[in-house]
Amino acid sequence: MGSPTETPRRYHHGDLRDALLRRAEEVLSADGADALSLRGIARDVGVSHAAPRRHFADKQALLDALAEVGYARLGRELDAAIADGDATEGRPFLDRLVALARAYVGFAVRDAELLELMFAGKHRPGASEALIDAGRRAFAAPLALIAAGQATGEVVAGDVERVSTAGWAGIHGLATMANAGLVDVAALPDLLPEVVERLVLGLRPRP
Repeated sequence: MGSPTETPRRYHHGDLRDALLRRAEEVLSADGADALSLRGIARDVGVSHAAPRRHFADKQALLDALAEVGYARLGRELDAAIADGDATEGRPFLDRLVALARAYVGFAVRDAELLELMFAGKHRPGASEALIDAGRRAFAAPLALIAAGQATGEVVAGDVERVSTAGWAGIHGLATMANAGLVDVAALPDLLPEVVERLVLGLRPRP
């Protein structure tokens, strides 16, 4: 949590941008986006109030940079969730989808404020191409998995993005319910496979 009495964080020459982003994410997580300011994070890392403007023109630029960091992290976590499946022939589609769901819901619960900022940034009018591309890259793994499921006949045919959106809505909805206190976070490990299995029943082609 940001505080005028906090000891300024030290950084090595050349990594001020990263230090500012790390501190901004801490403030975001503790107090929300409204509590963020360039002046505040400059104070917290121990630099002049003008120093952040070398890297971020204004607060929106800082928020967009944070969103890009979040999408990059989410993308790595989703990729890692099914990396073994890509290397091991025969891993069931359902197992891989459960792994993806665990990774996504884990991120969404752990970094709820960051995820909200990511979606808000990507869909705001005037969002940069860099941020939009970061969002696309983050969700490449789910798209690839649905496309693979379509290729093997395990997922209904159709536009892969539309089918993925329909399926992913259930997984995102579970994360939203957990963050709202409507689902016990401690119950998620046992609940996720059941939710995904019921989701897959809806994705399967009908005879």
